[in-house]
Amino acid sequence: MRDALKKAYVRFARLSLILVYLVILAGAVVRMTGSGMGCPDWPKCFGYYIPPTEETELIFTPGRPYEKGQVIIHDEGLLLASEDFTAGADFDPAYWTPYTRHDYAVFNAAHTWTEYINRLMGALSGLAVLAMAVCSLAWWRDRKSRVLAAWLAVLGIGFQAWLGATVVYSVLAPVRITIHMVMALLIVALLAWIVFENGRPDPAHKPDRPTYRIWAVTVVLSLVQIALGTQVRQFVDRQAEALGEAGRDLWLDGPAALFYVHRSFSIVLVILHVWAAWRVFRLGLGYEKMGPALGAVLLILASGIAMNYWAFPWGSQPLHLVMASLLFGLQWYLLLEMYRARVAGKSL
Repeated sequence: MRDALKKAYVRFARLSLILVYLVILAGAVVRMTGSGMGCPDWPKCFGYYIPPTEETELIFTPGRPYEKGQVIIHDEGLLLASEDFTAGADFDPAYWTPYTRHDYAVFNAAHTWTEYINRLMGALSGLAVLAMAVCSLAWWRDRKSRVLAAWLAVLGIGFQAWLGATVVYSVLAPVRITIHMVMALLIVALLAWIVFENGRPDPAHKPDRPTYRIWAVTVVLSLVQIALGTQVRQFVDRQAEALGEAGRDLWLDGPAALFYVHRSFSIVLVILHVWAAWRVFRLGLGYEKMGPALGAVLLILASGIAMNYWAFPWGSQPLHLVMASLLFGLQWYLLLEMYRARVAGKSL
């Protein structure tokens, strides 16, 4: 039984990592389609566990039974049913209480279901992480660190869900979106470590101290670049809100100095990635994930250039975000592989 749970722990760890990346992808689609407020409440969506498909379902209807907490749109605002009741012929405000978290009250079926799928993916990832944590208990006698890491991931997912709620309540405040994204990357790092720690050393991986140091610097500077990128993103979000889609070509007008630092810093990172990859391939160090990492860098660079010079073409922002998240995971996993090979080399 314990052996079966140990094996399931590893499988659920891998599944959790895949699902978290699917959540990041779904979040990028939400951002691309402007569906962030498709569900204006949390954890339900317009008061439903399965959201409506037509606005008529959210309009007061005489003779209709309503359940406590159910939502309607009335006078350009959201109202919550204060108890279970059956509506009379006329609207009676005594049965309704205003939704006070915010004043957003717009229904768009496409936006609602896009955001709902995003939340559904988040729930699935949470269940996978919880299953991983339960299975990890089989390791308590042998490797307590695995149990602690698994339950830390559960806490991280729970905190991330709470952050998601605050994003909705703030009506997509850019700072909270950024914190939400950073937390997702921390969860990716933890799950990647769990997957890595349960894997076997690859004999093809060879230690090389200069390459390890170059890559460690690359990872650290990449995190700095991500932090700079979040600041640029907040500026673009404010510009987009102020100028709308018609002013897309003006979204980058008058940016702060951080934008130019972020743009120029990308050149340094490209050089570091190419340098590290050149050493890996020339010395035959065997780190096969370096190729996909380089591909991710090129896509990030291309999408950044497209946003800067071609007024944010369709799909460029989510591509930039998803590839940056994928690159972070690859960088972190590669660093773990290089560290393991280095330690193994010292022990010989």
